[in-house]
Amino acid sequence: MNVRPQIAESGRSKALSVSLNQDNSCFAVGVDSGFYIYHSNPCTRQEAKNLEAGIGIVEMLGRSNFLALVGGGRAPKFPQNKVVIWNDVKAITAFSLEFRSEIKAVRISRSRIIAVLLNSVHIYAFSQPPEKLHVFETYDNPLGLCALSAKTLAFPGRKAGYLQLFDLTSGNVTIIPAHTTPLAAINISPNGDLIATASERGTLIRVYSTATSSMVAELRRGLDHATIFSLAISPSSRRLAVTSDKFTIHIFDLPSLSPSAIPIATVSSENGSGVGISGAYGDNRKWGFLSKIPLLPKYFSSEWSFAHATFDGGGRGCLGWTDEDTVVLISAGEEEQAKWEKFVLVDGEISGSLELHREGWRRYLDTE
Repeated sequence: MNVRPQIAESGRSKALSVSLNQDNSCFAVGVDSGFYIYHSNPCTRQEAKNLEAGIGIVEMLGRSNFLALVGGGRAPKFPQNKVVIWNDVKAITAFSLEFRSEIKAVRISRSRIIAVLLNSVHIYAFSQPPEKLHVFETYDNPLGLCALSAKTLAFPGRKAGYLQLFDLTSGNVTIIPAHTTPLAAINISPNGDLIATASERGTLIRVYSTATSSMVAELRRGLDHATIFSLAISPSSRRLAVTSDKFTIHIFDLPSLSPSAIPIATVSSENGSGVGISGAYGDNRKWGFLSKIPLLPKYFSSEWSFAHATFDGGGRGCLGWTDEDTVVLISAGEEEQAKWEKFVLVDGEISGSLELHREGWRRYLDTE
């Protein structure tokens, strides 16, 4: 990629979108005059592409020269109902896909292109010309929720709170009644074994095995309503990071999925009634302080995060683990809000347990 050209000052005022690549080593930012590519840790600019018009969505294919672009901003470079597969070495459009309505999100791999619309998900083969393979109807999906691993695609079902898992190899579809209110966030683990979900209520995060579709963990972010911004499962599937409009990042322990440790789970309603989870977790598992009192609603015995910290970014963005103990949070928004923040799990000097510390931050639009 060309690392030298700089985008004009007018394109630096706002990050229209941010997204991490598949291994979280880089992130892409769409702005009113093109896009930026950055290294994730440390935060350094790798490329600035001046297209003299706005890019609303940028999705990277690893560290390859191909990206998926959708127009956006004050003067879009491309129509907002078109996905452009961009060859960055040649600075040309390789091919494009056009739809009847606005594109909410795009996911790409070396074999698939996924276009997410308000009420449907379209799957194409990554070929020239691209071949349409499948179309699925969904519940209203204004956030463009969609998660992709090597073998599994996850997206909202046709009912509020339902999740669809599509096996890219076999073509099998699994429906999971994950929540009783519409989904607000989903994330699939790097190795594809777990998927985490949160609803608009924002109090509970549920984690499912992609192999069995069974719930393996139910985690409580808090007691009051919150808007979940992002979920991120760590590289080894041991931990989950969660951000919300409370401007707090929470870290949870996740259970082992070894055959001897598959949890027994019964879905409870998000107001706190139901039966809990049993299974094998790490040493950081933390329960509500009233968990040992019998006959209280499950509301008081949920598993809570073992570490947390506050963040300063503008809110919605992307969240990812660069290693098992390091999380990066990239917020979109105006230049003052568009921040890169790095959090690290460390041994507490007094408590002796793991604590989450903010190790660094910067306004990445100012980064040269």
